[in-house]
Amino acid sequence: MGILFFLCLFFSALLQLPGTSSIRSVNQELIKQLKLPLYHHAWQTSLSSLSEALALDDARVKFLNSRLTNNNNLTASAHSVSTEVLIDGKESVTVPLNPGQSIGVGNYYTRIGVGTPPTYHLVVVDTGSSFSWIQCEPCAVYCHPQIGAHFNPSASVTYRQLPCGAAQCGSLKTATLNNPMCSSSSNACIYTATYGDQSFSVGYLSTDSLTFGSDTLPGFVFGCGQDNDGLFGKSAGLVGLAKNELSMLSQLSAKYGKAFSYCLPTASLLSSKPGGGGFLSVGVSSNSNYKFTPMLSDSRDPTLYFLKMSAISVSGETLNVAAADYSTVPTIIDSGTTISRLASPVYSALREKLVKIISAKFKTAEAFSILDACFTGSSDEISGVVPPVKLIFEGGGELDLKPQNVVIEVEKGTSCLSFAGNSNLRDIAIIGNQQQQTFDVFYDVAGSRIGFAAGGCR
Repeated sequence: MGILFFLCLFFSALLQLPGTSSIRSVNQELIKQLKLPLYHHAWQTSLSSLSEALALDDARVKFLNSRLTNNNNLTASAHSVSTEVLIDGKESVTVPLNPGQSIGVGNYYTRIGVGTPPTYHLVVVDTGSSFSWIQCEPCAVYCHPQIGAHFNPSASVTYRQLPCGAAQCGSLKTATLNNPMCSSSSNACIYTATYGDQSFSVGYLSTDSLTFGSDTLPGFVFGCGQDNDGLFGKSAGLVGLAKNELSMLSQLSAKYGKAFSYCLPTASLLSSKPGGGGFLSVGVSSNSNYKFTPMLSDSRDPTLYFLKMSAISVSGETLNVAAADYSTVPTIIDSGTTISRLASPVYSALREKLVKIISAKFKTAEAFSILDACFTGSSDEISGVVPPVKLIFEGGGELDLKPQNVVIEVEKGTSCLSFAGNSNLRDIAIIGNQQQQTFDVFYDVAGSRIGFAAGGCR
């Protein structure tokens, strides 16, 4: 689950755009592309809330690192208790993708339909997760507060629980990082999904029809959550876009191909002006302006999206950093991490360069949580002196960052660089959503490449 970075006071309706078509190559037929808008909503927060949110962002980063060190021991004791309750039988292609402020989470979210007839639910979208789940009646243990009604399996004529012997039950270990369990009374497969901030969902592995944009997928495999708690805001659940076979991407790939793209709209912390124009698309993109970098893999966690950063430039001049400093640790791109993490030598060089330029006109301020390069001034004011920053990736892919991708206003009159350095030299580098905002990011999983195009949110 992505880190919960924003708290919102407003709720807006989700809009739907018509599906479009795109061409994969001259030798292939047209493949439909599901596409709906993504919005950013105005919000306000307190100092303590934002500090806590940044701490949770750090918790997610530690969780991602644990997945590469085979140290995934973050399952809380409460999970085993709720699972025992279920085992004992006490049980009674494009879509709108929106930033999660309006439902009280920092991830981006969309609306999906589940069941026949479908009921619609707001769910967090996460490229760092593979498993999808929603809160289900009768909420045998606990359901966190959400916008809208829980999914009611008994009201769907196509819903069914999967038995313990189902092949999908055997796939849960790699999808959720937790072993499946089995209800002795009903032979139902039970999943446990845990996240870096100690949030969790426990329930029944199930199948039902998924309405995704303008299309419906029968037999979608998901979790019907009976004990769900943590920092999901008021969302109904979560859908995963990582590379595991149970992810939503994999399940939609037979019809739309193994590809998706998105644009994350600007998420301004203190501005009353809402962002907009974002989208999530499943299918091959028709955008011809991508600059591509190879999509890499790491056997320690093959579900995540790895890439190789080769340089960072400021005002057209590359940082004075050894090439090896960019490649000593793996780099992933993740929609759920807010603040990008860089290897310590790379971050130090970037920080030094930017602080020298910005502090010539704006006084430095105290560190704010994990952000240690801060200034006295609003982001709009400081944006006028922020130089062009470019993240350069192997093969020619690049993110030509705008000032709003580089600085973030953390409280009225105080702004910080939206990067952080890794304290552990072995920690992975992460390209977070603050740096991805306003870019069209294309994940061509079948072609093993990631593309970036400027001006993606329209």
